[in-house]
Amino acid sequence: QVQLVESGGGSVQAGGSLRLSCAASGYSVSRYCMAWFRQAPGKEREGVAIISAGGVGTYYADSVKGRFTISRDNANNILYLQMNSLQPDDTAMYYCAAGAGCQLARYGMDYWGKGTLVTISS
Repeated sequence: QVQLVESGGGSVQAGGSLRLSCAASGYSVSRYCMAWFRQAPGKEREGVAIISAGGVGTYYADSVKGRFTISRDNANNILYLQMNSLQPDDTAMYYCAAGAGCQLARYGMDYWGKGTLVTISS
């Protein structure tokens, strides 16, 4: 089986930081682009950031540019999302995803984690 498991979510005040992790099993993460998505209550799931299979190329949603950093540790099959300067609008369920299609869109992702909740208070 292929499994992605997120961790690192929690509650933090505005201006704080969190680091999310996604542990992969069942396949080598080096074979796929990997991405983070998020979904807030009442909103559709949106792409946050994506990283190429080799970890060289990255792309970020405008809403998080300059604040979030996506990275990967292929040797240990882990994807990370460092989130700084967090704001209440960042409150959402955050999902890890992997896929052969390297597009920050749902259709480009083949595998999904169950999510980890991030709550930012004012």
